[in-house]
Parts: sequence; structure tokens; C-alpha cells
Amino acid sequence: MKIAVIGCGRWGSFHAWYASKIGHSVILYGRENSKNMKQLETFGGNDYLELPEEVKLTKNLFEAVNFAKVIIISVSSQGLRELLQEMKSLENIDLSEKKFVLCMKGLESGTGKRLSVVFNEELNLNAAVWVGPGHVQDFTKKIPNCMVMSSADENFSREVVEIFKSPLIRFYYGNDLIGTEIGAAAKNVIGIAAGMLDGLNCSSLKGALMARGTAELSRLVEALGGEKMTIYGLSHLGDYEATLFSPHSRNRKFGESFVTQKNFDKLAEGVDTVAALMKLAEVTKVELPICRAVYRIIFEKHDPEEQLMELFLRSTKSE
Repeated sequence: MKIAVIGCGRWGSFHAWYASKIGHSVILYGRENSKNMKQLETFGGNDYLELPEEVKLTKNLFEAVNFAKVIIISVSSQGLRELLQEMKSLENIDLSEKKFVLCMKGLESGTGKRLSVVFNEELNLNAAVWVGPGHVQDFTKKIPNCMVMSSADENFSREVVEIFKSPLIRFYYGNDLIGTEIGAAAKNVIGIAAGMLDGLNCSSLKGALMARGTAELSRLVEALGGEKMTIYGLSHLGDYEATLFSPHSRNRKFGESFVTQKNFDKLAEGVDTVAALMKLAEVTKVELPICRAVYRIIFEKHDPEEQLMELFLRSTKSE
């Protein structure tokens, strides 16, 4: 199968690596000014992996899209709409003949919209969402994990799973696209909160964070029309180990660096996601106390220790 991966960062390069390793023909696209692409071109890999020689690199979006039967999109959440508009403008390509897979975890910060909604608004096509636990560093060491493939059409999800399944990744079919996407995005916010607790030397509160985080987000998913129990599956709770505890977690690292006032120059998707969640909380009238605390700390410059201690230790109420 001919696969194009759009986006050459940590996860984009992994998906190209993975698709090639399981026998597909792969082309990996990055923008002209991309530092990630320059590193791949110069060294044949990055800080996380070495690309198979069979993976072709390109800075030409038309070449990548035209080549593929299946297109994996792995870019920052906030850049998705612009990318889709660019794809839509490509001449002599029928995008309806392609299968699209969104390998991204986030929400559009300006609107609060899920990424599959953004995709459908721009291209009016179905897309599968591939999310779940795992780190590139572990996968490339052949440490297996379970992940979720979800879309509005389960038959479409099954087709995509048949293309990408392997002993390294055990896929489950997600029947609740709303819950899957909200859960996958929001776990990054909980990851930031976990990092803040680490930075405050209060890591023992992560158990309370996990319990209360799943509770508040299950209420949000239900209010949006999803199944509240999805939050307890692989896209959210199942990803907590990788996001709240792992030294590889960028969101956890961001939270810890933020409260200890250390520089952190990597992308932490949870920052934009928490802004989007506040919009959803306003629309649905659902209380999101953990997300609100993270938002106040990052965007309104509230004291981290005061916000988090009040959240977990000073409020007496029924669980």
C-alpha cells in the first residue's frame, strides 16, 4: 500500500518508520523551512529513530498526496485547517479517492472543535482518528502497546486497521468518536497538571488527579453527546501512564518546567487544548475544575501552588 505521512516531527517520522517496517511504500512530507525535515535529510533520522532507507522524503505536498492511497496527517492541531485548505487547492488530485487518518491529539483552540470536525468542514470527507498510549522511544525498541482507531463509520475504521495492524500495535475499534477525540486531547491537559504537581513535589496527588480528571471529562463528553465511559478507555485513562508519569511526556515536562520556571522549547499540545476546553465548558455549562486551574495558571498567571492545593486539598464535598 502507498502511504503518505504529512508532518515530519516526532510522531510523523514514527508513523513513516512504522508503515515502512510493516511493508508499505512510504513518502514523508515536511515543509520547506522545517528543521525536522532538514535533520532527516542530513542524518537520515532524528533524536527518536533512524528512518528506513526505503522512506522517501519530500517537501512537495502535491508529490506526497498524489503518491498515496492512504494519507496520515500528523501535524500540530492548530495547523490542521491551514494544511487541509492547502490540500484542497492542489490541482488534478481527487481527494475523495484517498483514505485519511488523523494521528493527532488536540482541539482547535479558537473554536473548541474536534479535529475530525475541522477535517470534515474543509474536505467533506470521512477520516479515521488514530490515538492511544505509547511513546516513539518505546515503539522503536519493539515494546508493544494498544491503540484506538475510531471514525464515524466503523467499517472504515476496520479497513484502516487492516492496513496498519501488526504485532507491535494492537488496535481496538473506537465506537464513540466524540469521546475518543475529547479524551485524547484532554489527557494532555491532565498531563500538564501532573507535571505541575511533580514540580511542586506533590507527585503523590497524581492519584487524586487521575480520579478527578476522568470524572470531570466524562461529564463533558456526555454533555457533548458522546459516551461518558469512553474516557475510561485507551484514548484517555489508558494513556495516563504515558502522559502523567513517563519522563518522555512533553506535556508533563511542560507542566513541571512551568512551575519551576525552567525553559521548555518543545510543543505541548495541552496548552492550546486547555483554551479550547474552556470554550466547551462555557458552551455546555460543565464544570471542569482541573482544566480551569491549569488555564488560570498558564494564561492568567495565577499562583500554581495556590490553585492546585485549593483544587485538591481545600474543597470539602461529596465525591
